[in-house]
Amino acid sequence: MIRGILIGVLAVAIAGTAYWGYQEHQEKNAVLLNAENNYQRAFHNLTYRMDLLNDKIGTTLAMNSKSSLSPSLIEVWRLTSQAHSDVGQLPLTLLPFNKTEEFLANIGNFSYRTAARDLDKEPLSDQEYETLKSLYKQSGQIQSELRKVQHMVLKNNLRWMDVELALASGKENTDNTIIDGFKTVEKTVSGYEETAQGLSLTNLQKKDENYKKIKGKSITKQEAADIAKKYMKIDGNADVKVTKNGKGSDYGFYSVSVRNNKTGQEASMDITKKAGHPIWFMNNRPIDKQAISLNDANNKALAFLKETGFKDLETFESFQYDNVGVFNFVTTINGVRIYPESVKVKVALDNGDIVGVSAEDYLKSFQTRNLDKPTITLEDARKKVNPNLKVMEDRLAVVINDLNEEVLCYEFLGTMGEDTYRIFINAKTGMEEKVDKLKNAENMYEGVL
Repeated sequence: MIRGILIGVLAVAIAGTAYWGYQEHQEKNAVLLNAENNYQRAFHNLTYRMDLLNDKIGTTLAMNSKSSLSPSLIEVWRLTSQAHSDVGQLPLTLLPFNKTEEFLANIGNFSYRTAARDLDKEPLSDQEYETLKSLYKQSGQIQSELRKVQHMVLKNNLRWMDVELALASGKENTDNTIIDGFKTVEKTVSGYEETAQGLSLTNLQKKDENYKKIKGKSITKQEAADIAKKYMKIDGNADVKVTKNGKGSDYGFYSVSVRNNKTGQEASMDITKKAGHPIWFMNNRPIDKQAISLNDANNKALAFLKETGFKDLETFESFQYDNVGVFNFVTTINGVRIYPESVKVKVALDNGDIVGVSAEDYLKSFQTRNLDKPTITLEDARKKVNPNLKVMEDRLAVVINDLNEEVLCYEFLGTMGEDTYRIFINAKTGMEEKVDKLKNAENMYEGVL
């Protein structure tokens, strides 16, 4: 009797376990099938969009009408954005595919920059037509290689989940049609000469990524550590770790982390190898009750910047968050604000310590500038501003426009209703280059954490 009951219970348990295992298997298969479907969709979309992209670039080459050319280039930009998105949905994170992504980004940047300008006043140059021809040829080669991969995927019913498994297990070097096909695509793109793409593409990256324009002698790792300790105001015992970055460059930066063994206080920063300027700095210390005013903190930030080699800066924004003052500074040359050269400084309002610095934009944009004189007058520029804006301040300023170019503008600061705006009018053409809405004070809601 008891034996029969035990056998029955055991049978039920085995059946339950089998059913549970079956359910788990089904759910796992459902997840894998969904992932496979998403990969297949992204891949076939990518192949289809490369077909459209190649056709659209070819169509653009044949156009002569300026009114047709600009919309066509915008369509090229849209297709490259979609293709770039498709690439991001494929399991290629472990497989180098950056050259192809960079190629798509370059096409998108070129088409957008060209379409955004007034083609009646500044038509495509011979060099830009050569660039388009080169892009057309190269996109056709990528299209051809992707079609070969697509043909093999459909013919042999290949699965993208096998690609993901091979990449995750480090077996991508084994025979895998999809991986081999994408490596061929990447190799094809890598073979393109930068000169064949034209200056219109390479000029997109104007920032000084290696801080080459910074003046001064190179510092050692020990000097970088000493600078970091000085920022933290640590005189005693501290653990300091310095990592050399910017491999392959004579410039670059050091990454430094510091821990005060006495207080446990920690800070980290990046410092340029040349002249030892702070790229960014963060001091993670607790901040007590406010004891100094925002104005005093601003003066301490300005004094700090002057001591560390930043010149000709003025405050253009200031905020207070809890017991921290945040200040944005820009270079000023003869009264003209140079907005690309900006530095952000955080000051503790308990004792005025500098607890944060972000100077990357300043260091990468810094250069000796010869500013042109405005072509239009301040009064003419003001007529281009929305008449509903109540202007409170005006000045000259240099900003980066949508084409990633520095332009001299008249800046108008004003209010419209409850909102405050900065409006930039091109000092040569009178075009409205930028409109920035300044942040309003945050509302406080009781009971909301």
